[in-house]
Amino acid sequence: MSASGPTILIASDTPSDADLVKRLLDKDFAHIGISVLEARAVADFEQQSPDVLVLAFKTVEASERYYLGLYRHSSKVSAQPHRTIVLCDKDEVQRVSRLCFKQYFDDYVLFWPMNYDAPRLAMAIHLAQRDLQHFHHDSPAAAQFAAQARRLAELETLLAQFSSAGLQHTQAAQLAVDTAQREVRGALDSFSRTMDHRASTDAAGRTTVDGLQGELARLRQEQIEPQFQAVRQAVQPVERWTAEFQQRSTAPLESIRALTALAAQVKPMILVVDDDTFQHKIIAKILTSELFQLTYSSGGADALNFLRRAHVDLILMDVQMPGMDGLETLRRIKTMPHLVSTPLVMVSGKSEGNTVVQCLKSGAADFVVKPFDRDTLLGKVARLSGLAPMVRKPAS
Repeated sequence: MSASGPTILIASDTPSDADLVKRLLDKDFAHIGISVLEARAVADFEQQSPDVLVLAFKTVEASERYYLGLYRHSSKVSAQPHRTIVLCDKDEVQRVSRLCFKQYFDDYVLFWPMNYDAPRLAMAIHLAQRDLQHFHHDSPAAAQFAAQARRLAELETLLAQFSSAGLQHTQAAQLAVDTAQREVRGALDSFSRTMDHRASTDAAGRTTVDGLQGELARLRQEQIEPQFQAVRQAVQPVERWTAEFQQRSTAPLESIRALTALAAQVKPMILVVDDDTFQHKIIAKILTSELFQLTYSSGGADALNFLRRAHVDLILMDVQMPGMDGLETLRRIKTMPHLVSTPLVMVSGKSEGNTVVQCLKSGAADFVVKPFDRDTLLGKVARLSGLAPMVRKPAS
């Protein structure tokens, strides 16, 4: 967005209406373009890259048709952060307000037939500009914090595992030293007894045996035993460090547990994209839980329009959809900067290898096949949405 104000594109099917709107805005805004030819709708949008799109059509239906066409034919519209303002007449206020409530459009102004509320158009553009600035500099959402906090819960498990493993390794080392010491002592004692037995049958070798046993005793006391003691002492600091680590990590781990408990109160948001509302009901039944929030889009263009201003934790999207299919929608979503890291699970009634490969190459995180296996879908959604896969199975 320009430092001197937003870039505005006025789209209309009537040049005189577009000129009228432009004249009303010229005194407040510097960067205003007009698009009135249907054949150039996509080119005009991509060339202007507007922050605010003013839809100055005589009917809301015409505005819908124009905007849907942008999403179907432009790969850049979803990647360009923008806000939409629809000009309408008093007979269509309820219709356009419902569309804004569903976030298909962002705002509307009662404008026709006689510039009924023309001054509000400039205010609507200022509000859109403020909303865009907030979107660009938005702080991390609570859901994003919650997702990271849930991953911290895994850290507690890892720390406990490594601490326990360290203690076990230390104890194993101590045991190995003790065992080796006993075995060496036993070997020396056995050797000494063997020498005693031979000396008892050979009086002439008694002196030699006594000297050898004395040397063995000296070797044991001065060389072997000190070495075992040195190894034992070398292991003790590791054991003490492990115990101290466990003690000092108690407080941070308590904080992680508290943060995880707070994160459990924030439900991951999942967008389900499917033109079949019956599939919406099936997915809702499988994922019905206090663990998830679900929102729905009826197609690719609808999903892109919703996602241009929304953050979700996971997208669950059908491959086969009329108009813009799931694969094309997936590719476009991956061009939207704030959604690059958002995982997508593609859904299809077919599992051909080529379809799966295309989805994965285009950025899908996973793939599921209809009809759904409850545990498979639930496990993948829980894992990819950042929620630990500790979902309850239905009682048998």
